[in-house]
Amino acid sequence: MKTLNDLRPGESAIIKRVENSATDNGYLMELGIMEGTAVRFVKSAPFGDPIEVDLRGYHLSIARSKARSILIEEE
Repeated sequence: MKTLNDLRPGESAIIKRVENSATDNGYLMELGIMEGTAVRFVKSAPFGDPIEVDLRGYHLSIARSKARSILIEEE
């Protein structure tokens, strides 16, 4: 299964599962990253980390290490 880290600029997907520790899951849920949420990859920083995504009407920067634990299904 693909992860959020695998998306390229302009691509969209639906979050299927978050594979992190309980602490990380709570943090990501507070940011709006949860199952069933539509997300679009906007861009990555000049050196590739972090990445910027658009979800729930706002832009969010997230480290690639966290993005690798967010499983997606492309639209």
